[in-house]
Amino acid sequence: MPFSPATLAQHILDGFDSYRQGFREITAGARRRFEEARWTEIQEASTARINLYEECVAATSAALEHNQAASNILDVSVWPRIRLAYIELIAQRFDDELAETWFNSIFTSLHHHDQISDETMFVHTTRPPGRPPSRIPLTRGFISDGSLDNLVHQVLDEHKFSTPWVDYAADCKMIVEQLQKGLPDWAQNDRGLTIELVQSVFYRNKGAYLVGRVLSQNEQWPFVLPLIHQDNEGISVDTLITDESQVSIIFSFTRSYFMVEAPVPAELVAFLKRLLPGKHMAELYTAIGFYKQGKSEFYRALISHLATSEDRFMMAPGVRGMVMSVFTLPGFNTVFKIIKDKFAPSKNIDRATVIDRYRLVKRHDRVGRLADTQEFADFRFPRERFEPECLAELLEVAASTVIDEGDVILVRHCWTERRMTPLNIYLENATETQTHEALLDYGKAIKELAAANIFPGDMLLKNFGVTRHGRVVFYDYDEISYLTEVNFRHIPEAVYPEQEMASEPWYSVGPNDVFPEEFPVFLFADIKHRRAFTKIHGDLFDADFWKGLQDRIKDGQVLDVFPYRRT
Repeated sequence: MPFSPATLAQHILDGFDSYRQGFREITAGARRRFEEARWTEIQEASTARINLYEECVAATSAALEHNQAASNILDVSVWPRIRLAYIELIAQRFDDELAETWFNSIFTSLHHHDQISDETMFVHTTRPPGRPPSRIPLTRGFISDGSLDNLVHQVLDEHKFSTPWVDYAADCKMIVEQLQKGLPDWAQNDRGLTIELVQSVFYRNKGAYLVGRVLSQNEQWPFVLPLIHQDNEGISVDTLITDESQVSIIFSFTRSYFMVEAPVPAELVAFLKRLLPGKHMAELYTAIGFYKQGKSEFYRALISHLATSEDRFMMAPGVRGMVMSVFTLPGFNTVFKIIKDKFAPSKNIDRATVIDRYRLVKRHDRVGRLADTQEFADFRFPRERFEPECLAELLEVAASTVIDEGDVILVRHCWTERRMTPLNIYLENATETQTHEALLDYGKAIKELAAANIFPGDMLLKNFGVTRHGRVVFYDYDEISYLTEVNFRHIPEAVYPEQEMASEPWYSVGPNDVFPEEFPVFLFADIKHRRAFTKIHGDLFDADFWKGLQDRIKDGQVLDVFPYRRT
C-alpha cells in the first residue's frame, strides 16, 4: 500500500533534518578550526558543507524512489496533497523557508521542470509576512557608561577564545581610537551608546568576525571586528570597520560563505539587511551558507521583476565570448550565461569541461575575486520579453539550449551572475586616476587568485569586471585551473636569429605550459596600459614569481587575503 501524503511529507522532512544536522555540525566546528589555525581543514570543511546539500537531496530522493511502499512518488498528481501535509509539518519551525526550498529540491530531482507549479511545490513562499519573532536571542547589547574604553573591554571580554589574545591592551586601544575617528563627538560621550553584536561569531577562511552595529539615539553604524590568528602567537583584532561599503565588500558575492550558527536564519538575514540595506536577501542568505535559499530568493525576485516591469532581455555589453553567450535584463542587476553549441577553434575544451569548471568555482575559496554563480535549468520566459536581436543571436549560437516554443522561450541550462562593467569597457572611459586604480586592482586580483591556487587561464581584460565598489573580479571560468597544475616556463633563448623570426616557436610547448613573458603583449593592446601595468605588477611576467607561489602552496601554506582595508 502506498504511503499516505502525510507519511511522504514526513519522510521528506526527515531528509531535511538530516541535512540541517550535518550543516550545523560542520558549522559548529569553525571555532575550533580557527582557534587551532587549521587552515587546510577550514577549506575542506567549506567544500564539504557546499557538497552536503546535493548529497542529502540525492539520498532522500533515492530512498523515496526505491521504497516500494512509496510507489506513487513519481505520480505528480499526488504532490499537491504531499505539499499541504508538509506545510502543516513545518508551520511552527524557525527554518521553514529553508524547508520549503528543500521540498522544491526533492520535487525537481524526481520530476521534469515543466511539472513545476505552486500546487506541486513552493514557487512562492507560504511564510506569513510580519511573523512574530522567535524567543531565541539573536544579538547581545553592550551599553556604554560614558567610557568607550570600558565599552570595548566589555565586548572583548565576552568573546574570549581558548587561544589567548596576542596583546589585549593594544587591541582595546586600537578599537577605541577607531571609534573616535568613526563616530561623531556627541555619540562618543553618550552614556546610552550601545554596541549590538550577533551572538554567533562569523568564521571564514583564516578570519573570525564579530558582526553588529553601534546604536546611539536614532542613528546606527555597522560595527565589524575582524579577528586573525597569528600562528604561534595568538589571536588579535586586525581592525575595526564602521563603513557600510567596506562591510558590504566583506559580505560580497565574490567571497566564500561564512560559517555562522543561525538557529533562526530569517532573523539573522533580517538583521544583516538592516546593516546592509543595499544587499538583496538572496545575497545575504547565500553569504551565510544557505546558497540554495539564496537561489530561491533570486528566482522569486526575478519573476517579480518580470511581472512589474517592461524590461526586455538584451545581449550583455562587451566582447562576445568564444564559449559562453551572455544576456541580461537592463533593470535587473544580473547576467545570464549559456554555453554555445560550438566554440571558437582556439578553445580546446568541451561542454562537460566548462560545466565542471563553473562548479569548481562554487566549491573553491573565491578570495573576493571570483563572482559566485547560480546554476538553473529550464527557465521559461515569454517571447515578448526578448529584444529581437538578442533572441535571434541566442537561437543561432545555442540552439540546443535556447528553444523556441512559440510564445515561450525555454532556456534549458544557464548560470546567473552579478552584472559588472567589463574591465576593457571600464578603461575606455576611465580617468587617469581610475585607470591606475583599476590596473592596480587587476594585478592584485590575479595575484590573490594565484595565492588561492587558482590560475584564470584567459586573463584578457574582457574577462574581468569592475564592481560598484571599484573592485576587479574575474568572471569567465572556461579556462580556469589549479595553479599547481600549470607548468610555468621561461622562453628558451634562440640558437639562431632566424628562429626568433619564424612564425612558429622554436621550442616545444606542452598542453599545460605557460610563458609569462608573453603576457604583456597578449593582455594589453594599449601600450600606455601595458607600461603602467608593468610598472606596478611586472613580477607577473616572470615565471619564477609563479613558481614561487606554487612552492608555497605545495608546502601547505594558506596565504593571507584580507577582504577589507587594513589600518
